[in-house]
Amino acid sequence: MSIKPLLDRVVLKVEEAEEKTKSGIILSSAAQEKPQFATVVAVGPGGIVDGNEVEMYVKVGDKVIAGKYAGTEVKLDGEEYTIVRQSDILATVE
Repeated sequence: MSIKPLLDRVVLKVEEAEEKTKSGIILSSAAQEKPQFATVVAVGPGGIVDGNEVEMYVKVGDKVIAGKYAGTEVKLDGEEYTIVRQSDILATVE
């Protein structure tokens, strides 16, 4: 099964949270900070959203930084994804 986003939506595969600090302290799952780095897995076609033409700037495979609490988290075939609007993506990482 695959996810095909609509309009200006983007499907992200979020990187795993750090389980250990740089100094070697192991963090519990409650203390782990939600990661902001992700990889683009699928991109919607863009189009007219809220009366404005939206052009998609990200593409599959891009590394991006998204807002910490942006989007909707979904689980599909044992994998966790986040679906966000393109406007929720803050930057691309090169």
